[in-house]
Amino acid sequence: MSLTASLDASTVTVTPGEETTLPLQILNSGRTVEEYHFEVVGTCAAWSAMEPAVLSLYPGDSGTVSLVMRPPREATVLAGESTFGIRVMPTGDRSDTVVPEGRVTVLPFTETTAELVPRGSHGSRSGRHQFAVDNRGNTPVTVRLGAQPGTEQARVVFAASELRIEPGHAEFAKLRVRPAKRMWRGTPVTHAFQVFAAPQPPEGEEAPAPVLVDGSYQQEPILPRWLPRALLTAALLLLVLVGLWYALLRPAVKSAAREAVTPEAVRSAAAADKSKAPEEGEPGGAGSGGGDSAGAGTGGGSASPTPSPGPSASGGSGGDGVAASGAPTSAQARVQDGVGGGPNTGTALQVPAGHTFQLTDIVVQNPQGDAGTVTVTAGEDTRVLSLGLENFRDSDYHFVTPILVPAGGKVTMTIDCRRVGKPVAAPAPSRCSSSMFLGGTMRTDTAG
Repeated sequence: MSLTASLDASTVTVTPGEETTLPLQILNSGRTVEEYHFEVVGTCAAWSAMEPAVLSLYPGDSGTVSLVMRPPREATVLAGESTFGIRVMPTGDRSDTVVPEGRVTVLPFTETTAELVPRGSHGSRSGRHQFAVDNRGNTPVTVRLGAQPGTEQARVVFAASELRIEPGHAEFAKLRVRPAKRMWRGTPVTHAFQVFAAPQPPEGEEAPAPVLVDGSYQQEPILPRWLPRALLTAALLLLVLVGLWYALLRPAVKSAAREAVTPEAVRSAAAADKSKAPEEGEPGGAGSGGGDSAGAGTGGGSASPTPSPGPSASGGSGGDGVAASGAPTSAQARVQDGVGGGPNTGTALQVPAGHTFQLTDIVVQNPQGDAGTVTVTAGEDTRVLSLGLENFRDSDYHFVTPILVPAGGKVTMTIDCRRVGKPVAAPAPSRCSSSMFLGGTMRTDTAG
């Protein structure tokens, strides 16, 4: 044999995502110039190469080529030990081929991703999600599931506290978000929450950072928003039917009853009563004084008294009420506040003298996604709304019974900024900013 090939080391350790080189010594002990070709065999052949791929040697000369291993950082390159070989093939005499062998150890790595499906849920009693955890590492991993402590208005409950995931696979865990208190009616409230998947490292290794995922649950009222309007509509319809009865149907029934009382009907009724009269001597007979003469008197009848006319429904021209003429009125206010600077208040509307404002609609906007508190006050001490800025971007409220703001009263909005938001595709602001739009009717009050 005129070919000798040997590795500098029979074992090598590689790290996914990094490059490792192992030298191979070649000796031409023959009498002719020879060209050698190299081929890597084994599980590492997909991510290994020989440099250079071809080597020519004169008789008695030796040379060095390198086995370059570049394992990708993927789940397909499993952690562990395996064997490999390098086939050295002379061009002149293929029977002189040699295959030096070695062992390669791939180090493990952990890479975990997670996703919440769906990202947001809604419901009156709970919201349902699935937490998908993907193992992109090259070794099996056990992850611990949980929720970050935050708002106390809702709690997150997992169906399983841990998941074991094989390399290149994903597992799903069911979870439910339950509100702390039931809401029978009102405007839906959004609860933000955060869940995590924490991979458990092997003994002696540092734990990787947990994967955090944000989610939201919109708590809806148990009684639908359309129910009060439906009840109001039903009540109005009932009043209309009662009005139709008294205005149209009842007079028609009375008129038909009067037309049915004809002289022939009266004579027929009298004849029927006479045929049923008791014999003489019996109680109620002629001898007892209960005959026709009694019927002719005033004491034998049962006629109903005629009701006297009551007071007019129109009430006349006088009265002690307040005459009101209303005009639709709207106003808006925008308030900015810095973090730590204390609350800042802005006035949207001040009711002029001799007027009363009926507040029926409020729209509050938080376009930046700030965090803090917004309070809407009507009059002197009437707090209409008190909201957390982080719970909404746009929120509208409509009142069936208007909120009355007397003359001189104000409708104000107060902001207490805790954290400035980060709007999408816009420069980061330096202060919290919210706006309010209100609508209603302005009445002019005059003494009667």
